[in-house]
Amino acid sequence: QVQLVESGGGLVQPGGSLRLSCAASGTIFNFNAMGWYRQAPGKQRELVARITGGGITNYADSVKGRFTISRDNAKNTVALQMNSLKPEDTAVYYCNAQIRRSASSLGYSDYWGQGTQVTVSS
Repeated sequence: QVQLVESGGGLVQPGGSLRLSCAASGTIFNFNAMGWYRQAPGKQRELVARITGGGITNYADSVKGRFTISRDNAKNTVALQMNSLKPEDTAVYYCNAQIRRSASSLGYSDYWGQGTQVTVSS
């Protein structure tokens, strides 16, 4: 079994910063891409940032220059540093990881965390 557990959400004023972390545990052989998605009320879940196993990153246009994604392969973690937060960043943020659970697995499967609320408001 694999679990992804997020932490670091909360309430912050516009212009403030938050750092989200996600730790993966369980039976894991290796990872492919890891990322952060978000879902605001009444909207579809969208990609925020993604990082490949080789460290290549991509970001949603709305967060470029403000958010930074990073990963620690030794600790099975991925983090999202969010700066200059805006009210429109308010959403539930979900961690995602593509995981292969054993050397004999045919490919990678998607796993999701339970989500952490980020609210940007004065």
